[in-house]
Amino acid sequence: MPHCKTGAAPNRLAVIAAFASTYIIWGSTYLAIRYAVETIPPLYAASTRHLVAGSILLAWCLAKRLRPTWEQFRASAVIGFLFFLLGHGSLHWAETRVPTGEASLLIASEPILVFVIASVAMRKWRVNVSLLAGVFLGLAAVGLLMGHSLLVAAPGMALGGFAILFGATAWSVGIVYSRRSKLSGSPLLLSALSLLCGSVMLAITGTLFGEYRGFSLASVTTRSWWALAYLAVFGSVITFTAYNWLLVHFSPTLVSTHTYVNPIIAVLLGWWLAGEKVTWTEVFATAGIIAAVMLVDRGTKQLRRDSPRTVEI
Repeated sequence: MPHCKTGAAPNRLAVIAAFASTYIIWGSTYLAIRYAVETIPPLYAASTRHLVAGSILLAWCLAKRLRPTWEQFRASAVIGFLFFLLGHGSLHWAETRVPTGEASLLIASEPILVFVIASVAMRKWRVNVSLLAGVFLGLAAVGLLMGHSLLVAAPGMALGGFAILFGATAWSVGIVYSRRSKLSGSPLLLSALSLLCGSVMLAITGTLFGEYRGFSLASVTTRSWWALAYLAVFGSVITFTAYNWLLVHFSPTLVSTHTYVNPIIAVLLGWWLAGEKVTWTEVFATAGIIAAVMLVDRGTKQLRRDSPRTVEI
């Protein structure tokens, strides 16, 4: 069993189930999003997903007699805006144009974006060979994907790719904000409030952009309903709970290995279930982005334990 942070070792089956959730379920959400937005307007789909998930988590918090503070409300609004309106909203919209495999690969660049944005926020660049190699390799892999999108004939594919990168950047800003703001209180309550704030913002934005025009519940297919339910219950509530449970028992480095696995799961499911073609460009980009994330993770750990050897630029 992997090294455990707490004294008592958790149940082996629980560990396997929790890691499987973060590996497989989160990797499968890209295909579920594609199915959901087939007949549901993308921002409304994201709003409904987060409304259901946030309501379930809020009910759980109230049952545990957790009460939010004003600071948590304010932080939830900021996180809801960055994570769910800009991050998930752009992803749901883009998946009406971009294959699930490419979407997952672009999102997988987030650890690289987090490093860059955190360095800009601190106004200090602490780097080493692994970090530099990871950043440049990741940029090259993303450039390869975007260049391929610009050359393909599918209309709107390149625009969708840029939208995903925009959303990934917003999500990364949210991660840096969460770390630097030193938020206090229950993480479960903060997540519930953030989901609900994001849901309201998504619904308002979708309405302002006219997603209600020509939309009727009668036109929603059974596959879209099931995909939306899967995203809310499995993609948000169950996997989120498993993720937080793993963070209690294991190191963040071990838990974050889902970042390497999710794109592979997404590409394979898109090919197997949705008939998406896997090109050599995507194969090389997959290998490049996963290797880049691993290098950035390795370089970050080296900075923590061997700071005298880092270089300020």
